[in-house]
Amino acid sequence: MSAKPAVDPRTWAAPKPSGIRRFVPILQWLPNYDRQWLRFDVIAGATVWGLLVPESIAYAGLAGLAPQAGLYTLLATLAAYAVFGTSRHLIAAATSAAAVLLASSVGGLAGADAARYMSDAAGLVIFCGGLFLVAGLLRLGFVAQFLSRPVMEGFVFGLAIFVTVSQLPKLFGIEKGSGDTIKQFIHLIGHLGDTSGATLAVGAGALVLLFAVERLAPKIPGGLLALVLGILVSSVFSLSSHGVKIVGNVPSGLPTPGVPSIHSADVLPLITAAAGLLLVIFSESLGAADNFATKYGYEIDPNQELIALGVANAGSGLLGGLAGGGSLSQSAVNEGAGARSEVSPLIAAFLILITVLVLTPLFKNLPEAVLAALIIHAVSHLWEVAEMRRYYHLQRLEFWLALATLLGVITIDVLPGLVIGVVAMLLLVIYHASRPQIALLGRVPGERGAYGDVGRHPDYEAVPGLLVLRLDAPLFYANATPVRDRIKTLVGMTDPPPKALILDIGATERLDITSAEMLIDLVHTMHSAGVDVAFAEVRQPVVRMARRSGLAKRLGEDRSFHTIDEAVQALGRGDAALV
Repeated sequence: MSAKPAVDPRTWAAPKPSGIRRFVPILQWLPNYDRQWLRFDVIAGATVWGLLVPESIAYAGLAGLAPQAGLYTLLATLAAYAVFGTSRHLIAAATSAAAVLLASSVGGLAGADAARYMSDAAGLVIFCGGLFLVAGLLRLGFVAQFLSRPVMEGFVFGLAIFVTVSQLPKLFGIEKGSGDTIKQFIHLIGHLGDTSGATLAVGAGALVLLFAVERLAPKIPGGLLALVLGILVSSVFSLSSHGVKIVGNVPSGLPTPGVPSIHSADVLPLITAAAGLLLVIFSESLGAADNFATKYGYEIDPNQELIALGVANAGSGLLGGLAGGGSLSQSAVNEGAGARSEVSPLIAAFLILITVLVLTPLFKNLPEAVLAALIIHAVSHLWEVAEMRRYYHLQRLEFWLALATLLGVITIDVLPGLVIGVVAMLLLVIYHASRPQIALLGRVPGERGAYGDVGRHPDYEAVPGLLVLRLDAPLFYANATPVRDRIKTLVGMTDPPPKALILDIGATERLDITSAEMLIDLVHTMHSAGVDVAFAEVRQPVVRMARRSGLAKRLGEDRSFHTIDEAVQALGRGDAALV
């Protein structure tokens, strides 16, 4: 007897909750919360707190904001996702990708105006939250299906290179260069002589510690350990007097929510940037959520995920925080620490609240080189060399698109690189859709009325006098002309020329105007060449459009059939059966 399955398939068809419980999932699971899970969730929440505090402070610097902005982000994102999200394990917090996109988008608008930078940053995060909410209410979660994994991996890989190079000057204690990633790296190499020995010792020491703890004692929160030791060493040896830059005063207390005042000229660019930010955050978040849902056998609602991320980002923006989303690495720590539910991030949010109220003065002597080490360590896991190599061997076209996206990020800028990736994804979809497979069919030996692809099975028998073709993808405006040209080529290659062409269009659910007109032209061309035409596996919506467009009249009302065999038998004896 087989073991009892871990997942009950009946849950996949369970009715969706209605009313407010549909939009606030915590109302579904909290009343049924198993109290035996609480100790696991408390431990996981404390572990996540130890990871997120140093990372969020570091990502705030990466975004060009004050350290406390990273903590304010967590106050909103952790609690909001726990209430509105559908994953039991996902941690919603600031990410390196979101931080870099924020800095790249706002920096070009605000320039050196610090007040404008802060207002635009908050506005960008609020706009991002608003777009998430609109997308969720319009149920646009299906958009994630069109995000090519290789292209997004190429973007993230390029982002990891961009971030690493941008943090190296802080690690060496030298001034950062300007321009794209390559120019910044060249500037770094040319100014290595200006390296601050004390700063490099602190940064390199923190980096070695982070990688060592990750390898030798992965259960210890290495980021928190590096943070604490960095503060202690800086305080004891007064590193700031030796040229090591420190964070400085971090204000205590809760932030005051507010709507930023944004310059009118900045609104449209910020909304455009928010759309790109949404794409990156949603792709990363949904990928991480699906990973844990598959592992533990529960369902993710992409539309509700949009709403959850919308509330999280709108709240973060109102508090002056960063854009946030789900992170696979942060969520993996949560899972590895034993989390059973979203009570874990609620515990972490409570600890963040204590941190904001009481502990922020402790961060005053934290060296910036330690923060740089934290960021470099965090993005080191995004250097997907092995994954890119795998794409190269699996599908060269997708590899080159991923590489183009990567190069766009490091040679132009982050947002243009993202645009390259999105356009590449769309071109890839159009490319595949515009070149559908057209199979030549023959009789399957020994099976009455069965037909199959002769290209895959050379022993299948072609029907004498008939050319039977099957369109293996829906016919629509983007592939109408290539389909017509391919069919004409196949007819021309047939020797002797066929008396009739039978086209299986069962994959086509409905016809648009362009495809209907193409079929009219194809039928006219075939008739001019003395070749009869019939359609098989015709769906009723196609029949209705054929009659409205004049295709049925051109084809002949008796040339549409339910099955291929009906068409073969009818054309073989000169009869026809109307659908």
